[in-house]
Amino acid sequence: MLCVSDLHLGKSDRIARRSGVMLPPYEVQETLDRLASDIAATDPRQVICLGDSFDDLAAADSLGDDMRLRLTSLQAGRKWVWIEGNHDPGPVDLGGTHLAQLQVGALTFRHIATSATAEVSGHYHPKHRLAGRSRPAFVVDATRIIMPAYGAYTGGLDCMSPVIRQLVGPRALAILTGHKALAVPLA
Repeated sequence: MLCVSDLHLGKSDRIARRSGVMLPPYEVQETLDRLASDIAATDPRQVICLGDSFDDLAAADSLGDDMRLRLTSLQAGRKWVWIEGNHDPGPVDLGGTHLAQLQVGALTFRHIATSATAEVSGHYHPKHRLAGRSRPAFVVDATRIIMPAYGAYTGGLDCMSPVIRQLVGPRALAILTGHKALAVPLA
């Protein structure tokens, strides 16, 4: 199983539509390149996208034919689950299964963390600053994982923010991503 969160495909498109600000339009390709690489490396039977796969529904609708075909080819031969996010109710015309959340044994996959236990979620795009550099991070405690954003054009919320800290236990860790994963206690 491969689980990713907050792809935010089409973010540059949404920003251009809403504000007129033009960003380089390469985030869809970069995010799908990363996803293709991770799928090739892990060969998962199932892929779970934990919500906010698209920055909004119009971004899903404006996905170019080449990127739509690329995404469809990534789905081929595997079970693909789109979890609904706060930016999108799930790209319902792109194949796969569309759910509010997914239960796998005792583990619940959802977009936004709750007070429930045994869950994997996204939404907050956790990052942690170390040595003056901010890096995407998984926030992990005994009962949950809050995943970093996967998309190329996503910001993040500091792991030490009260919003994240109130969701996790006192022994929570930030697992910083990069060439070498690094676990940092949040206490």
